[in-house]
Amino acid sequence: MRDISSSDSGGRESYRVSLESSGKKDAIRLLVAFLLMLVIAIISIGIGKFHISLVDIRNIILGREVDPTVRMVFFGLRLPRTIMVMIAGIGLSMAGSVYQTIFRNPLATPDIIGVSTGANLGAAVAIVYLAGRPNTIAISAFVGGTIAVFAALALSRLSSNRRITDLVLAGIVVSSIAEGLIMMLKYFADPERQLASIEYWAMGSFASITEGKLLAVLPYFVLGIIMLFLMRWQINILSLNDDEARSLGVSVGRVRFLVIIAATLVVASIVSVTGLVAFIGLIAPHIGRMITKRNDFYTTSFSALLGGTILLVADTLARSISSSEIPISILTTFIGAPFLAYLMMRSDKDY
Repeated sequence: MRDISSSDSGGRESYRVSLESSGKKDAIRLLVAFLLMLVIAIISIGIGKFHISLVDIRNIILGREVDPTVRMVFFGLRLPRTIMVMIAGIGLSMAGSVYQTIFRNPLATPDIIGVSTGANLGAAVAIVYLAGRPNTIAISAFVGGTIAVFAALALSRLSSNRRITDLVLAGIVVSSIAEGLIMMLKYFADPERQLASIEYWAMGSFASITEGKLLAVLPYFVLGIIMLFLMRWQINILSLNDDEARSLGVSVGRVRFLVIIAATLVVASIVSVTGLVAFIGLIAPHIGRMITKRNDFYTTSFSALLGGTILLVADTLARSISSSEIPISILTTFIGAPFLAYLMMRSDKDY
């Protein structure tokens, strides 16, 4: 009996040490990802038509005197833009990872239940009928994305089966209707002014980000992120099938509804001021799972930091590789499409 007890004690000790080692490894990975994003952000602030040196950035951070023009560009243009890019990368990647988890679909993105298409429709309505002012476009896009999600949720509840696939199909229906309305608005839009604005908004850009826009969307973004973190254990359980989740005490329908609302709040707050940003919500979660070999909320958080880093690199390229700024979705598509093809060709599915 003494030998058995000793063996059990040794096994528990080994398991505890293993958990501690895994926890430290996870923390180090998150710290490295965060520091990498921070370094890329600092470099990104200095790059553009008006160059800001690292010395100037250091002096500003330390509160030292710098050229007034440098200070104005730093605080008025570069810093709000860089923070918004990080927010967009983090939010879209986290939302994409959450959608992939709760829908148990590795190709799920914010488009799957109509968020992005609804926001695009809202922006198009503002451009054609509401004078197209930036603040009006942002509000209309936010409302459009939110309405699209509620419409998809309402449509899915009409099904007698209440399957998870019904919500996906409802999202496709809502997105298709929104796309049809967008095409109709394009047909009636002024081809020289309004049509170009609709197309440009749909390609996404951070060029018009200001401190005011950043502060306007920040509360909604933070609220959505907090909701997702508070529900992180339920999100992990939703990766199981519905019967297993119910057996663990999770109210599947209610929790899934709240998670969708939280993720939608994050996505809608971002795309309402940036326009559509393609592929980030798809590729960052996959890269995260390939690195961690897991599919839990830790991987979701890690993927969010990766998404922020990827989008910072894309935005830096967008404003530096050409004389005129390139819409962000062009670059993210060139990054995301080959990566998606790579995923399709992979033979191992262990991530």
